[in-house]
Amino acid sequence: MNFQPTDMQLQITQVIRDFGKTHIQPHVLEWDETQTFPVELFKKMGELGLMGVLVPENYGGSGLGYLEYVTVVSEVARFCGAIGLSLAAHNSLCTGHILQFGSETQKQQYLPKLATAEWIGAWGLTEPNTGSDAMNMKCTARQEGNEWVLNGTKCWITHGKSCDAAVVIARTGALRDSRGMSAFIVEKGTPGFSGGKKENKLGMRASETAEMIFDNCRIPAENLLGQEGEGFIQSMKVLDGGRISIAALSLGIAKGAYDAALKYAQERHQFDQPIASFQGVSFKLADMHTNIAAAELLTMQAADMKNKHLPMTQQAAMAKYYASEVAVRTADDAVQIFGGYGYTKDFPVEKYYRDAKLCTIGEGTSEIQKIVIAREALKK
Repeated sequence: MNFQPTDMQLQITQVIRDFGKTHIQPHVLEWDETQTFPVELFKKMGELGLMGVLVPENYGGSGLGYLEYVTVVSEVARFCGAIGLSLAAHNSLCTGHILQFGSETQKQQYLPKLATAEWIGAWGLTEPNTGSDAMNMKCTARQEGNEWVLNGTKCWITHGKSCDAAVVIARTGALRDSRGMSAFIVEKGTPGFSGGKKENKLGMRASETAEMIFDNCRIPAENLLGQEGEGFIQSMKVLDGGRISIAALSLGIAKGAYDAALKYAQERHQFDQPIASFQGVSFKLADMHTNIAAAELLTMQAADMKNKHLPMTQQAAMAKYYASEVAVRTADDAVQIFGGYGYTKDFPVEKYYRDAKLCTIGEGTSEIQKIVIAREALKK
């Protein structure tokens, strides 16, 4: 693997930095305080091709690979973790599921709208009492003639209220049967489909997290993704890519916190010298920089293997686990370097601190990633 960024990655980085300074940075605090999900911002990112990074050009996407995708997510998250999270969820979960498992008709129908952000996507797996125990899901789908009827609730869904289309996994067979779940596309406005409670979160507040409720929601039979009974297996494959997304998100948050801390440490003077000259601070900066570099290597390795269609479940879990822990530690150290100022909203690191924690939870906790890593190691 060539670890040097390509010309395309460098171009993407510059485009996002220019875009972020104008359209994201000035509004970060306002969106966070008000829990505003800025839909129009995502429309603008759709115009730049950032909402369909992995979608082939013939479906209206950018036709890029996972290395470029990691660059996109991490650079956006450098400005705001919440915007990076929504970008990642739209690209890798909803859009990614249809891209990977949809029929040609489904791809032509949905991907152009999702890739341009004409439509915002959501992905529904988690339920109130299942969490990571997906095979115990209670949301059901039964077939009646040429329709499927969905009943149940999904929770912790990114864009659960604002989405225009959602990929939903529902039980079509027996409990705890990995072949007992199927995946469906449900459009906004379908009778019986509604958004529920919006969560009031610690961090990632500009990324909408809400319930999706299905009450005798009838959808056409052709909205089934793949074959009946493939939903859980499809989801596990989608989540491999999702882990890379969270690793990239974590990487961006860590870089943003480090950038802020480095700048402050060079500008803040105590005892007639910048605080960066004190070992207590400089050693923290050294640890932050080293950990970020290691997290980036793990993330790019997983992305490279994904590009090459190689088995990468373990590598994606390692990247997600390590990068998310690095994001939390880096943001923690950044607040420490800022001292009392870091605890206020006048400076950016308190938000990086709050946003980073979700990365150790979303797409499976760090403990679950350890289980995946160990399981894959034992197979070998």
